[in-house]
Amino acid sequence: MDLSDLIEVSAIMPALKANSKKQLLQLLAEKAAAVTELPERVIFDTILQRERLGSTGVGNGIAIPHGKLSGVKKIVGVFARLESPVDFEALDDQPVDLVFLLLAPEGAGADHLKALSRIARVLRDNETVAKIRGTRDANAIYALLSETATPHAA
Repeated sequence: MDLSDLIEVSAIMPALKANSKKQLLQLLAEKAAAVTELPERVIFDTILQRERLGSTGVGNGIAIPHGKLSGVKKIVGVFARLESPVDFEALDDQPVDLVFLLLAPEGAGADHLKALSRIARVLRDNETVAKIRGTRDANAIYALLSETATPHAA
C-alpha cells in the first residue's frame, strides 16, 4: 500500500496554526470534511472518541489520529505540518508537529491496519521527517510521503 493511494495534495496542510490538541483535531476534521464530503462534526466526534481511548501521538513529534466512519467510501488521509508544536499527550510526552489523520470505512478491517502501519513506517524515517519539517510546500510534502519506498515489500 502506497500513501499516494490514501492522500491527495489538496488534503495536505503544510503550515497549519493550532493552539491546542482540540483545535488541531477540529481543523483536521474540517479539512477531512472537505475531502470526504462528510459532516465535519461526525468526523471530529469520531477522532475525539478514538483519542479518549488513548493518545494517537506515537512519539518523535508525530501523531496518527484515526477512525472508522460508515460514510467513508475508501481509506482517506489528511496531513498537517504545524507551524508550532502542540501538546498531544503523546506517548513520549513530546509536543506534536506532524499529524496524519486516517479515516476508513467501518468494514475496512485489515486494510485500515495496513494503512496505519504504512503511515507509521514512512514517518519513522528520520530523513523523510526532517525534510517534511523543513518545507511549507504541499506538493513537496506529498512527494515525500508518497515516494518513500521501503527496502522490502510489505
